[in-house]
Parts: sequence; C-alpha cells; structure tokens
Amino acid sequence: MDDHDPQLDACFMARAMELAGLGHGHVSPNPLVGCVIALEGRIIGEGWHRRYGEAHAEVNAIRSVQNKEQLKKSVVYVTLEPCSHHGKTPPCVDILIEHGVPKVVVSNFDSNTAVSGQGARKLSASGIEVITGVLEKEGRHLNRRFFTFVEQRRPYVILKWAQTSDGFIAPANNDSRWISDQISRQLVHRWRSEEDSVLVGTRTAVVDNPRLNVRHWSGRDPVRIVIDRSLRLSNALHLFDQSQKTICYNVLKNEDNNNLVLVRLDNRNFVREMVEDLYRKDIQSVIVEGGAQTLDLFISAGLWDEARVFVSRQAFEKGVPAPLLQGNLLREEFVSNDILRFYSPIGRTIAKSADIPAASLV
Repeated sequence: MDDHDPQLDACFMARAMELAGLGHGHVSPNPLVGCVIALEGRIIGEGWHRRYGEAHAEVNAIRSVQNKEQLKKSVVYVTLEPCSHHGKTPPCVDILIEHGVPKVVVSNFDSNTAVSGQGARKLSASGIEVITGVLEKEGRHLNRRFFTFVEQRRPYVILKWAQTSDGFIAPANNDSRWISDQISRQLVHRWRSEEDSVLVGTRTAVVDNPRLNVRHWSGRDPVRIVIDRSLRLSNALHLFDQSQKTICYNVLKNEDNNNLVLVRLDNRNFVREMVEDLYRKDIQSVIVEGGAQTLDLFISAGLWDEARVFVSRQAFEKGVPAPLLQGNLLREEFVSNDILRFYSPIGRTIAKSADIPAASLV
C-alpha cells in the first residue's frame, strides 16, 4: 500500500470515534469501539460495538460493505486494537485476515496485559500493514472509563452536583429543593443512561427520596448505589423498591435479596473497599450524586476522575456550602439557564477539549 496520509488517517479515525460514542451505556464493561472502512479516500463501510455480548465494531463494519471484494484494497480504521482472543464473540483479527484486508490503522492498544499488542502482532504476522497511535490521546479520552477500570482496577468516578451562584449546594434547613433547571435535570438522566451506576449517601436518600432512574431519557437504568453505614434507611424509600438493581454499602452485614444487595465494608477503609467491590462486580463507572458529605468522601480520598458542576442563577445567601474542589477547569458551557463546568484532578493528563471529537466529550 502507499504511504499513509496522516491528515486522512486522522479524519477517518475521528469518524470512527464518533461511531464508537454511540455505544455509550450499552457495551460496558467492554470498551467503546468504532470502525471505518475506506477505499481510495472514500468510506465504504462503518460499524460500532452496539451492545455487550454482540458483534464487535469491525464485524459490523465489514457486514456493511456491499462488495466484499473491495476489502482486499481497503484500509480499516478502528479506535481500539482488534481483539485476538475468543470471548463472547470470535477474534476480530481473524475476520480481517480472512477478508484479505491489507492495512489496519489503530488509535489505542488494549490495556489488558493479557491481550495488549497481540492483535496488532497477529495482523502483522499475516502480512497486514498496521499503523498505531492515530489520535491516541483522543482515543484514551473516549475510553477513559475502560482504561481506568483496567489499569487502576476501579470504576471511573464522576462527581456531579448543582450549586447556587453564591456557592451553596442545599438550603440551610437541608430541605429538598431544585437548584438546576429542568433542561439540566434531563441532561443528568442522559448521563445516568451512559454510566453503569449512580451513587448517593444517606442524607440524600432521606431528604430527596430519589429514584435514580432515567425516566426523563431513553436508555437503561443504572445500578443504584447507596451508602447507609448503620442500615437506618426506611425500606419504604424508592431506592429499595427493587425496580432496578441496588447495592447498599454498610458496616453491619452482607445480604442478597434479588435486586437489593447489602455489602458489609470495614468502616476504617470504607470508600476504598467500596470502589474495590464495584470493580469486582464489573461496574466500570459511577456518578456520585450525593450531598456535600458524600462528595467530600471521594474528593478527600482522591478517588475521582471528572467533575460536572451546574451553577444556577439562584442565590441562597446561606446554606450548605458546595464541595471545595482542587481541579483543572476543562471547559464550561451554558445549559439553558445554568452554567455547566467540567473539571479534572490537578496533575491528571487529559486531552484538551479542542482536541476531542464532539461525540466523545461527554
């Protein structure tokens, strides 16, 4: 094949990342993967990993090509190294080899040490040209949940809260009161549909009696997580209606009642043990929607990867202060009447928003 064109490679890889983003909320604990097949600078096939346990991106892209003979002269762009092992589906490298694809362009290697590099090596050994590292930083950002889960052996932690213009997260009397507007709240339901779980603390469970579902959006309901150390919460709360899987972390007992699971942790290392247990349960990401105390648990432990903060036009003048966050402000945008700010921990290497395809920003 002719020498590759870096600009064209970046263009097709960006499109593959857009496709990969369509798998949000459906493929975990697998990574988000998109694939583009191009012939002479023109896209002839596209695909993405649509749902966990179903066909991978490369398979779906190949299926979309009408004339399979064209694959013998095409370039395949894929956001993550094609798999070389048997899982719930056959190895993607075998399908690429079978169809005589001459060239594969990859953004990221799989971080799983058991498979990392094996797919690329098998492709190369079969005579397929392999180019790696195209939009590598953007690919890391797209699959930041997956890479955190595999490399740090814990879920990707997103902190979310709404605060008033004068810096309060709740009124002085701790009454339940909306701070963000309706459009912002709908956006939060979209986020829930894209993540594996959502977590609140005891006080939020009592004051707000949340359902923690996605009734204002279309998608799957996340696993609900509640911290109730002493098991004092009422069984009448929405959290315990068993309408969706719920995990209650406490310091007293373990119990499994269908969709309600009680998990006992050591009070001295509560948060660390909790994220370790979520990892063992294959929960790749969690949105922390708790009150100030719950959010501070994760902030003080240094166990967060991203914060999304709505700032309302409202002012309380007094109340419960919003968490103090030492982080990098990545960007801010208007959501109806609110300002939405995105933060990452200080010192964390992350792609700049200008470098990231729009489909992968959230």
